[in-house]
Amino acid sequence: MKTILYGRSGKWVRRAALFVVDLGFVWLSAYAAMLLRFNWTIPPLQYAHTMARMPVIMFIYAAAGVLFGLYEIIWRYAGGPEFFRLGSAYAISSLITLVLEHVLGWGISNPVLVMTAMIMMILVVASRFTWRWLRDTFGGGNRRKVRILIVGAGEGGAYAARICQQSRANLGMPVAFVDDNPMKRRMRIGGIPVCGTVDDIPEIVKQKSIDEIIVAVPGTHGERLTEIISLCKSTRCRTRILSDPNDVEREGGATAFRELNTSDFLSRAEVALDTNMIRGYLTGRVVLVTGGGGSIGSEICRQILRFEPKKLLIFDIYENCAYELAYELLQRHGRDCPVEVLIGSIRDRKRLDEVFRTYRPTVVFHAAAHKHVPLMEVSPGEAVKNNVFGTRNLLACAAEHGVERFVQLSTDKAVNPANVMGATKRVTEMLLQSCARGTQMKCMAVRFGNVLGSHGSVIPLFEAQIRHGGPVTLTDPEVTRYFMTIPEAAQLVLQAGGLAQSGAIYVLDMGEPVKIIDLARKLIRFYGYEPGVDMDITVIGLRPGEKLYEELMMDKESAGVTRTAHDKIFVAPPIDFSEEAFRRQLDALAAAVDSEDDDAIVAALKALVPTYNPNRDMLPAGKTNASPAASQQG
Repeated sequence: MKTILYGRSGKWVRRAALFVVDLGFVWLSAYAAMLLRFNWTIPPLQYAHTMARMPVIMFIYAAAGVLFGLYEIIWRYAGGPEFFRLGSAYAISSLITLVLEHVLGWGISNPVLVMTAMIMMILVVASRFTWRWLRDTFGGGNRRKVRILIVGAGEGGAYAARICQQSRANLGMPVAFVDDNPMKRRMRIGGIPVCGTVDDIPEIVKQKSIDEIIVAVPGTHGERLTEIISLCKSTRCRTRILSDPNDVEREGGATAFRELNTSDFLSRAEVALDTNMIRGYLTGRVVLVTGGGGSIGSEICRQILRFEPKKLLIFDIYENCAYELAYELLQRHGRDCPVEVLIGSIRDRKRLDEVFRTYRPTVVFHAAAHKHVPLMEVSPGEAVKNNVFGTRNLLACAAEHGVERFVQLSTDKAVNPANVMGATKRVTEMLLQSCARGTQMKCMAVRFGNVLGSHGSVIPLFEAQIRHGGPVTLTDPEVTRYFMTIPEAAQLVLQAGGLAQSGAIYVLDMGEPVKIIDLARKLIRFYGYEPGVDMDITVIGLRPGEKLYEELMMDKESAGVTRTAHDKIFVAPPIDFSEEAFRRQLDALAAAVDSEDDDAIVAALKALVPTYNPNRDMLPAGKTNASPAASQQG
């Protein structure tokens, strides 16, 4: 409490001090205006008239300052709007004094009244910025400021420099820019020189004694960003990247720059969303996200809140991640953020009924699943219970309680599956299409590949191995995978949900597949090492359920695939299957799970998914070969 009161009193002391100083500036401005108007010799009568009306003039300027909020401005962050407000206040003050002179006949020269306002503005601005310069220059004692090189001399770079110069967080002192545009060479931005191109970064770091590099090139992605980051990391300087300006405005200058992450150099151009379409089915609705605490589920929740739902329900069996997400969302959006965490399992039909009956969601995003490929090879019964019968519970419950739209997350591993996880996800696609045929609920699945940085994916594993000094383990040098970033995947899931073609399987454009060995090399260089020199790559062989490459569509689907209204989303044609046979085979799968016979479970999955090609020979006796290191391509 003492800290809060002290902070408030300090704020009022500052405002009162500025108010008093500005009153003195009014008198000084009027005196200077008379000197200029009368060539440094003020007529005694003019001086007497002006001084006699000075209390009224001071009152007018003081009132304008308060009414226009001039004492609410934080001058470290002042820009165009603040200067416009200042100019407006003093222009109106001048106008009022001119009117009073005309009406009351004060006997004060009109040019003196106009020049008073002009000089007043100059004095106020000069005083504020002189104080800021003195504090920035001498307020830090003898501590040396961090010297910063900014990559990119465009709007992003100028914004980064301004944040550094204005921030209370003492982010450092920008001393140079680099930019590949030769026209900007030797130019200055805010007094900071453009010293060369990106290729000159190592030399400029030495010449300017750079401590930190800020990458401020928002439109750069993929290979070019990889090259820039590699050059920056080779200097051994701390390297950060410009954050989203909206986050900076919301959370303050300290969040202006974030640490680099692997998705920065593997990402593609930003996804263009049809926000009106998404807003149309999310705004004002109750939205349920199963698996909402997971990597993709949590990002879907973050994205959903942009569209102002009536309530967002985070449903998850693991309370820690769900709690952390809810805390993050409340911190970001305020205590009125319409988020509620519900703990439960999709296997528990009674719990699902309770949730749907209580909250009446109209939109469901189904992201809850067991996805760890080698672990599901060892425990196929658990994969089936959760992925297949959990999804069946959720679909039935959603249909019974009037859900309008059901969006299920699927995977490229459902295409010609070679593992239990992929086979179960293919069965869930069939369950969804079966539900779409028999209910009014709009049901759709979204199929995509690996997501960078998600729990259990290859990136965190490689990073952990690199941090521990290697080696980086690779199952096979020919393994390729499709990748996208977590935000990109979540955004496209929301977009696909807006397309609302019931029974459709939407396939996301994942770009070109990436060789895992190339990914490993990029990551090693990202951390400042050289593959094969400072860090070894060891091939350990394919693990249970892993394939050399993944596919996004089956052969029967590829022939009839169509493009949707969104250029990154395609729709695969449904593959017909007998509903009666499907139900019989599901019953057989349930019986196999009850028998706890893994071979029977795999056989039942094979009957449901004819394209499933299991390879159980890779599982040794005891089925112990499913360590986290085995899951890097899962």
